[in-house]
Amino acid sequence: MLLLVHGISTRAIGESGTPSRTSGSGSPLSEDTSLLSTGNERTSPLRSAAPSPGKRIALTFDDGPDPRWTPRIAATLRRLGVPATFFVMGSQVARHPDIAQRLHRDGFELGNHTFTHTAISAGGAWRRSLELGLTERAVAGAVGVRPRLVRPPYSSSPDAVTSGQVGPLASVAERGYLIALSDLDTKDWQKPPAEAIVRRAVPNSGEGGMVLMHDGGGGDRSATLAALPRLVSRLRAKGFGLVRASELASLPRAAAEVPASPWESFQGSLLIGSLAISRAVVGGLGAMLAVIAALAIARTFVLFALARQHRRLQRRVPFDSTFHPPMSVIVPAFNESVGIERAVRSLAASDYPDFEVVVVDDGSTDGTGEIVEALELPQVRLVHQANAGKAAALNRGMSETRHEIIAMVDGDTVFEPDTLCHLVRPFADSGVGAVSGNTKVGNRRGLLGRWQHIEYVMGFNLDRRLYDVLRCMPTVPGAVGGFRRRALADIGGVSEATLAEDTDITLGVGRAGWRVVYAGDARGWTEAPSNLSGLWRQRYRWSYGTMQAVWKHRAAIWRPGEERIGRRAIPYLVLFQIALPMLAPIVDVFALYGLLFLDPLPVVAYWVGFNALQLLLGVYAFRLDGEPARPLWAVPLQQFVYRQLMYLVVIESVITALMGKRLAWQNVERSGDVEVTLPVRQQQGTRV
Repeated sequence: MLLLVHGISTRAIGESGTPSRTSGSGSPLSEDTSLLSTGNERTSPLRSAAPSPGKRIALTFDDGPDPRWTPRIAATLRRLGVPATFFVMGSQVARHPDIAQRLHRDGFELGNHTFTHTAISAGGAWRRSLELGLTERAVAGAVGVRPRLVRPPYSSSPDAVTSGQVGPLASVAERGYLIALSDLDTKDWQKPPAEAIVRRAVPNSGEGGMVLMHDGGGGDRSATLAALPRLVSRLRAKGFGLVRASELASLPRAAAEVPASPWESFQGSLLIGSLAISRAVVGGLGAMLAVIAALAIARTFVLFALARQHRRLQRRVPFDSTFHPPMSVIVPAFNESVGIERAVRSLAASDYPDFEVVVVDDGSTDGTGEIVEALELPQVRLVHQANAGKAAALNRGMSETRHEIIAMVDGDTVFEPDTLCHLVRPFADSGVGAVSGNTKVGNRRGLLGRWQHIEYVMGFNLDRRLYDVLRCMPTVPGAVGGFRRRALADIGGVSEATLAEDTDITLGVGRAGWRVVYAGDARGWTEAPSNLSGLWRQRYRWSYGTMQAVWKHRAAIWRPGEERIGRRAIPYLVLFQIALPMLAPIVDVFALYGLLFLDPLPVVAYWVGFNALQLLLGVYAFRLDGEPARPLWAVPLQQFVYRQLMYLVVIESVITALMGKRLAWQNVERSGDVEVTLPVRQQQGTRV
């Protein structure tokens, strides 16, 4: 709402312009004076107000108040002893109420020049009413009066008014306003020098009138300021009296500036205060936008640089093809009947020489345990327990297994035959306590699945390469991850304290001094949520659980020996998985604001540039993962639906955390639609 208020209050404010004059015969008001009121509808809706007798000139100034020029022009007028009329814009009065107060206190007259310098004939009756009414309220809030003189923008003199503008001007006059056009307009030249202003402003005949100059907006204000002493001197030398605009129509000042009621003054003060708040908010949000944009761009380049470094490091690290220690695979399963058979069969079909699979049926009610039993696979053993949660199921599985290397696999994940080989290989280094595999989206045919596939490759996997280089891996995914039993023993097993047990135990292992690495070739194919509600539940749990884990391990920030987790992983999680998603909607709101109220070309250019940068990063990330780049056409579309959903998930999670609520486990319905697609390089029979 504040952005909308700010946008409306500043839209179309810029240099005023004077349309080309129509010929004297072409304008219906060419024979009228500069002051107009309501007339006889049968003859003319407008009539000339009777001018006061005598040689009188009113100096008038449009488009202010301007913080630089208006005080200087007013000071010159005071020094010369000249009264004047300032036709102010309501938006400028709201920005600079102190200047309007000073003008009124010093005896200058205030007139209405609309709120945003909009032509009276534009936008219909509602827009005219809004423009004039808001300006009245702003002046009432600033100085306690309601100006009744109105100068319409872009219709500076009677012979510049077209036939299409007569009706709108008449409707303004019917509301009790006096239309004040100009007889002598000094803005016919682009940036005229001071002497040209003087020549233009001094009438050739003995008749007086109104001189139009500018203290804000358009025109050369410096030339106006320089011309004033000479102009006043010449007018006085020709015998002209210098008066306010209302005096040309013999109006008392109280009729030109009607005292505002207390309610009107309160409304005006409220308007000025609201606009001041909106400007402060917009300024603050603008600064935040710059920070967000800088962070997003910096993160993109850092991800690219560290991904390249990770690739070089991986090529230099030798691996022992004979390292195949016996290992255990734990599959916690709760109501996984849809995909459990395929998941267990893929594990049993692994080409690893010595392994066991323990499926922990965590109180399933859909026959998950019976399906596993019916498979009768020699490497697979089923353990039943009452429903106690995933962490308890993993701990039970650890107690039922006997090997040092343990793989943890979700009940909907399908392994490739060589996944276990790739997952166990980094454990040849005795300092490695855990290994993160590469989770792949197996149901990526629809648009939602494609978006998640892009996120997994561009987001999760690039982040894991960054963490691997910086040695601060915060999460080994539950879908495909390996742990050393001793590392898990060091942290007391799998904790039930958070909803993100994978992040919780990974941070714990890292804090215990173990290294956690990324094995990109250890692929596990999982089923991503197939609808928005399922995606919301899954990411809500992930986001809330990550916050729990970060809070639980916050002590690592200052504890010696835990710097990699405390000063790298945790700040990165807080900055890019919590703070940035919470602030990112500002970018979208500002984009909409820019399209509505600013020049849309820079906004569009920024959006195109940001997406181009994302596409380039995506091409590289897909290349690293051996994935075809065809799905990247959907990256720009992510900005409109998918990313908004992710932002809202984080915001709701933060609100839930701040309110101190506990979140229950969010189950996601499964369809079993998982398709294993070998990477391009594997299809070609090559190895990275």
